[in-house]
Amino acid sequence: MTNADILRVSMSQSAIDANCKPEDFLLAESKVVRSAAHPDARKYLDLPFFCSLVSYGTNIVASVHPDFAEPAEAYIHKYSVEHCFETPNLHVLNDDLQQRGMRICEMAEYFLPDLEALQPCSTPFELRLLTPEDFAGLYQEPSWTNALCEKRKHLDVLAIGAYDGERLVGLAGCSADCETMWQIGVDVLPEYRRNGIASALTSRLALETLERGKVPFYCAAWSNLRSVRNAIRSGFRPAWVEMTAKSVEKVAELNRQ
Repeated sequence: MTNADILRVSMSQSAIDANCKPEDFLLAESKVVRSAAHPDARKYLDLPFFCSLVSYGTNIVASVHPDFAEPAEAYIHKYSVEHCFETPNLHVLNDDLQQRGMRICEMAEYFLPDLEALQPCSTPFELRLLTPEDFAGLYQEPSWTNALCEKRKHLDVLAIGAYDGERLVGLAGCSADCETMWQIGVDVLPEYRRNGIASALTSRLALETLERGKVPFYCAAWSNLRSVRNAIRSGFRPAWVEMTAKSVEKVAELNRQ
């Protein structure tokens, strides 16, 4: 597998998620498509979207409900690609969304491994490869909510733990969110941070994922600098960004949690 293969797999998956063609992400102009559910989409996505903007850096593909096609078209062609994902321009989109009972909700940056940079990172702690049977008892512990997801535990397929003696001090887990790509999440106990544990776990799990013929990917809010730095140290590089709208009620529910 090469970096070009990895990017191709990722764009193909994004095309499934957005209901477009992979080559749409490479067009000179931004494009609006109609969102639709798909059995091969990433399992955690709430499809069809009302409005989701995706960019691999060249343009924007807006995957939308038909009722929002016209405002989305106007928005993505009025502003430059990078400005469509930030304020003050985002207020324009959000105003149109709120008129329809929706609000901007999820914004994230996604990372893919760079095979020229990906290598096992070192840590003084012992690393152990874990199967679902090994980490089945960890879902109730609040320390591992990024590495494991109780709501979708059937998708958690592989993990690597860092141990201080017999104490688990760091954990990275892989979620099989779709057929071709596994998402990596990582947690380290606060008192054990700054020991290279996160990058050691992330890089090793990425290599294990690639050995199994899957593409690992990593997601972080762009304001979560600690997580972004870990991605870079671990051999990942920024690949694409997404912004998704949810209902006003859903946003309010998330803010209460």
